[in-house]
Amino acid sequence: MALPGGSLIRFGRRAQPAAEGPNERDFFAAMPTPLVVVDGEGRVQRANAAAEMLFNSGQPALAGKPLAALIGLADAHPAIAGVAADAPFAAYDVELTLAPRRHHRADLLAAPLPEHPGWRIVAIHGSAHSVVNRRADRHGGTLTAVAAAAMLAHEIKNPLSGIRGAAQLLEASADKDSIDLTRLIRNEVDRVAALIDRMEGFTDTRALDVSPQNIHAILGHAREVALSGFARGLPIRELYDPSLPPVLGHKDSLIQVIINLLKNAAEAIATTRRGGAITLTTAYRHGVSVAAQRGDGRVPLPIEVCVIDDGPGPPDGIAEHLFDPFVTSKKTGGGLGLTLVEKLIRDQGGIVEYAREGEPPRTVFRLLLPRAGGKA
Repeated sequence: MALPGGSLIRFGRRAQPAAEGPNERDFFAAMPTPLVVVDGEGRVQRANAAAEMLFNSGQPALAGKPLAALIGLADAHPAIAGVAADAPFAAYDVELTLAPRRHHRADLLAAPLPEHPGWRIVAIHGSAHSVVNRRADRHGGTLTAVAAAAMLAHEIKNPLSGIRGAAQLLEASADKDSIDLTRLIRNEVDRVAALIDRMEGFTDTRALDVSPQNIHAILGHAREVALSGFARGLPIRELYDPSLPPVLGHKDSLIQVIINLLKNAAEAIATTRRGGAITLTTAYRHGVSVAAQRGDGRVPLPIEVCVIDDGPGPPDGIAEHLFDPFVTSKKTGGGLGLTLVEKLIRDQGGIVEYAREGEPPRTVFRLLLPRAGGKA
């Protein structure tokens, strides 16, 4: 890897000629872990593709910037902040603040480059609290909610059918005033039964039939539903990558997920006096992957869909548990909406994440999904 002045950083004992196969620079660029090379003053001199994705900036924009400032650690260890360090350094489960106000937990590992005193290579590993592992941690809570919902659905529907039948018998011999009451009973029983049917959909653990889908058509359909109902009068902006390939997913489930997130966004905006807008975005992101369900390697999740709103976000006390069952800040909420969103996205092999980003901060629900064909 060439440095200013034409010298070469050797990541091994010797640099192989290009004719013999990939060299150290190729390995550095292709590593899935974000890697940056910093000089004796702690300023970035090189960054691989994974680091560019992490910082959402290209190599030219990162070059010369202090690494400590990029990761939001003003009081970072000397190995990061710019004081020459000749020994390896590691810090685990550190909370980084990346522009624009993105929070990211990671492990930092720095190793000196002996042939270049003061220079070091820094790896930024996603920690145990990273996006992928938080997904796994939530799995147990989701299964608990599924089991509870299945039990409730079974136990409630039996007496409901008896209540409805009794109301019909009473209606056959009731006077006019009583008929109105029996009809009210039947209507309410039918309404509760419909809710139970929806709960039973939540308990369905069968594999979804996924196929190539146009994510922009799905977003457009969900947006029309929102604008004709719960989000009437609210601006819903669209910032799409038109070159995005088809996503591998289940159409109806994806529509349901987007509608649920749009409804949450509309309700959040309604709690503020200043109003606001909802923004739908799509992008192609390299480097994010999860372990395959059957253990056959890893599955890339390059397709990103975001539902962003100008609302205040959830209270700090529940922000870390939004996808857990029965957790909600709404007075009329049941706390299963986001759990259902997480389940449906997980059933399609994807990830859903919550964050507060930007200045002023906005609420972001980010879906990371596989592309049709399975290639990054």
